[in-house]
Amino acid sequence: MRRNPFGVDICCRKGSRSPLQELYNPTQLELSNTAVLHQMRRDQVTDTCRANSALSRKRRVLTPSDLKHLVVDEDHELIYCYVPKVACTNWKRLMMVLSGRGKYSDPMEIPASEAHVSANLKTLNQYSIPEINHRLKSYLKFLFVREPFERLVSAYRNKFTQKYNTSFHKRYGTKIVRRQRKNATQEALRRGDDVRFEEFVAYLIDPHTQREEPFNEHWQTVHSLCHPCHIHYDLVGKYETLEEDSNYVLRLAGVGSYLKFPTYAKSTRTTDEMTTEFFQNISSEHQTQLYEVYKLDFLMFNYSVPSYLKLE
Repeated sequence: MRRNPFGVDICCRKGSRSPLQELYNPTQLELSNTAVLHQMRRDQVTDTCRANSALSRKRRVLTPSDLKHLVVDEDHELIYCYVPKVACTNWKRLMMVLSGRGKYSDPMEIPASEAHVSANLKTLNQYSIPEINHRLKSYLKFLFVREPFERLVSAYRNKFTQKYNTSFHKRYGTKIVRRQRKNATQEALRRGDDVRFEEFVAYLIDPHTQREEPFNEHWQTVHSLCHPCHIHYDLVGKYETLEEDSNYVLRLAGVGSYLKFPTYAKSTRTTDEMTTEFFQNISSEHQTQLYEVYKLDFLMFNYSVPSYLKLE
């Protein structure tokens, strides 16, 4: 039995209740109250999938490549589907602590770059079909979501307004400038580092873009990344209640007494007010088309249509 630095055993749940049992049949009253909220969130997903079955079930059978966002922790029987721009760096750090068998103890000591190295975490697509089915049935499956347009603006700000993101500028920025900007300069076509938000939106709603290749994971819809109409998620955490929901998962996993979700005030965080500003210059036609792209995420995770939208 290995021990973590806090002197608490963190290995091997043999003989103890699994997170799945604790969620659906809680032994503590405060966990029971929270369980009701998460039942409502699960029901919302189920109802949306049923109501939009033509849209949400385009592919009946998931392939291994569909499961590459599902991170597995064997010791605590957890499966986490990571969604970029929804605290996924900190959740990957936590998963490294949980599944690292004592290798890591403080999530915030893990560099962000290390958290995103795929070899540091095991994903569900690395298992055989019977192993995948067993884990989907018996492990607690969770994901975290965020207001879709706030997440989109966060992705734009991070990938297109930061000078260090040259790989994104080269791969996507140059393409966006070429397609969406009339009379673009040779410099802009070569560098792709000055993409405007209006051009980014025009690129996303362009049918050519959607035919060409899947969206990058930073602006891909949550339902396309995590497949909640095919995979029954036991817990849907929200960015708006990030700490409470994250620490609830850790308590269900039996590690809440010594492992907490890392918190820090991030002054650059994309807010609702900021998102409103970014949408000021988007035409109502483009707003309507963009909403259609992300509509299922709005409905599935119970986000209302933003008041700043001028939908046609």
